[in-house]
Amino acid sequence: MPGIDALLNALTALIVTIDPIGLAPLFLGVTRGMDGPQRRVVGVRAAVIAFAVLTLFALAGRSVLGVLGITVPAFRVAGGLLLFAIAFEMVFAKRSERKERSAEVAVTKDMMHDLAAFPLAIPLIAGPGAISATIILSGAFADAAGRTALVGIIFVCLAAVLAVFLVAERVDRFLGETGRSILTRLLGVILAALAVQYVADGVRALAGA
Repeated sequence: MPGIDALLNALTALIVTIDPIGLAPLFLGVTRGMDGPQRRVVGVRAAVIAFAVLTLFALAGRSVLGVLGITVPAFRVAGGLLLFAIAFEMVFAKRSERKERSAEVAVTKDMMHDLAAFPLAIPLIAGPGAISATIILSGAFADAAGRTALVGIIFVCLAAVLAVFLVAERVDRFLGETGRSILTRLLGVILAALAVQYVADGVRALAGA
C-alpha cells in the first residue's frame, strides 16, 4: 500500500491536471441555455464518463504500454514533458483559451448532442494530461491495494469536479476574472514542479536499466 506522501502527491497531480475550478466557467459556457436540473444531469453524466475513462487507464494503462513496447520509465518522461507543456499553458493563460475553443467547436459541430461525453468528459475533464498522469501513477501503484487507492483518488477528483459543476455559477461569480487568472497560474506552477519530478524519476529509472 502506498504511503501517505505518495497518495497526496497522486491526488495533487490529478486534481491540478484536471483543474476542477478552471472547468467551472467552461461548464457554464457549454451548458448555456440549460436550466438547473438539466445542468445537473449533464454534470453527473460527464463526471461518470470521465471516471470510467481514467479508471480504465489506471487499471490497464501498463498493459497497453506493454503491447506497444513502451516502458513505464519512458512513458513517465514523455508524460512529464506533456504535463510541463500543460503547466506552461496554464501559467501563461493559454490553456483556458484552448479549452474554450475546443468547447465551442464541439457545441457547434455536435449541436449539443451527447454533450456530457464530448467535450465535457473528453477532452475537458479526462484530457491527454489527466490520462498521462493516470498511466504514470499506475506505475507507482502497481499492486492490488495501490490500484484500489488510485481508483479511489480518481473518484475523489471526479467528485470534486462534480461538486464544482453543481455550484459552477456561484464559483464563477465568486472568483471573477482576476481570481480565475491567479488560481490557474498558481496551479500551473505546482503542476510544473510535479512534471519535473516525473521526468527526473523517469530519467533515473532509464539510466539504471
